[in-house]
Amino acid sequence: MKRILYSLLILPGIFFSACHHKDLTYGHADQKEVEVIFDWRDAPDADPASMAAYFYDYDSPASLRFIFDNKHGGEVRLPEASYCVVGMNSDYSDWARMRGTESAGNLETFTQDADNLPAYGLASRVIPRAPGTEHERVAKTPGMLWSDRSDNVNIVNNYASDSHQIITLYPHEAVCHYTVDISNVENLKHIDGSEIDGTLSGMAEGYLHGKNCGSEGHVTMPLVLQADKSAGSLHGEFLTFGESAVNSGTHILTIYLYLTDGSKWYYTFDVTRQVHNAPDPRHVHIVLSGLPLPTPITSGGGIIPSVNDWQTEDIELQF
Repeated sequence: MKRILYSLLILPGIFFSACHHKDLTYGHADQKEVEVIFDWRDAPDADPASMAAYFYDYDSPASLRFIFDNKHGGEVRLPEASYCVVGMNSDYSDWARMRGTESAGNLETFTQDADNLPAYGLASRVIPRAPGTEHERVAKTPGMLWSDRSDNVNIVNNYASDSHQIITLYPHEAVCHYTVDISNVENLKHIDGSEIDGTLSGMAEGYLHGKNCGSEGHVTMPLVLQADKSAGSLHGEFLTFGESAVNSGTHILTIYLYLTDGSKWYYTFDVTRQVHNAPDPRHVHIVLSGLPLPTPITSGGGIIPSVNDWQTEDIELQF
């Protein structure tokens, strides 16, 4: 039997957070041997280091969690009951936070605040924000996440048979891949460094595993744009929880950069239509053309204001 970690999530008035290697004690005669299988037909390239299965008893507030130290599953013992089962990878301790573990419908993976933007190290609490996005917290982007749910799983102990029951879950990608490409960037050679910061507003705050959708809250997520100075283009890729299925937000792409003379600039693009109308909402490609960076005064042209203040431009997109 593969090594499995078990923990009791919720009992009335009691919360257990520690995991151990022993079966949960409900009385051996009332437990059923069950094999949990994670079938990767919907994500054949996935290779998580560990998986978790949450069992929610429809008739009791008690909930069970089993952690497998592999991606395939293993055998467990369960009390007789009817369960909603939620499976997901559990090798995400470096970025993921969990809440709503008391029920399948509220089980949510989200990310903590991003205190600084990754390229320049700008403090997220003081960066200029596009109008209408100031209330959104700046949240870290997620890592890879796979998830599946199975309802009405009935565990019944057949005392006349030693056979065990099989529960199969089919994890799929629960995060979305976003790509940003900006071409025809004027004077890109004058930016400081080869990476610049960006943010995208209106993204779902987390992923609701039981509902297979983004959660309701909106956050702004950071991204890094790589500069190809010879081609005059910017490119970035990052993961998100996608859009909220309940309330799609406005999506403003903001980029922040320093020029070689020390001046600070930020540009905003309303990319809501591109996000909403993406052919594949799980793989969104934002394509922009034209970014008129100024020429630093040290290069023989342009009028550069005080380097202590952010200079801004809102770029109107043509459709």
